[in-house]
Amino acid sequence: MLQLRSILNVADNTGAKKVMLIGVPNKGNRRLGYLAEIVTVVVKNAIPHGQVKKGEILPAVIIRTRKESRRRDGSYIRFDDNACAILAAKGNKDPRGTRIFGPIAKEIKDNGFTKIASLAEEIY
Repeated sequence: MLQLRSILNVADNTGAKKVMLIGVPNKGNRRLGYLAEIVTVVVKNAIPHGQVKKGEILPAVIIRTRKESRRRDGSYIRFDDNACAILAAKGNKDPRGTRIFGPIAKEIKDNGFTKIASLAEEIY
């Protein structure tokens, strides 16, 4: 569960390092983003010659959260950081980068982000 202005790590190789959550589209007035949801982010820190630049507004999917998330079987999953993967286009579920670093939640694959799940190192 992330709220507006939350700082997230970027877990792909697009060149962005830190992003800030600025919106949760298509959810009305709701201001919280959960695991495996598409959110709007702005790049706060990026490497010099990456695909994305500081200040760009991009769609991203939340792949890790520090706040635990309850699963249907009654178990909980939580990670050490808040992280996202930048998406290629607003309505698209394909990632912009070619690698995903660190583990991701199983809910990512279940929600239709199969390309991100196939690029990930581990799925929990």
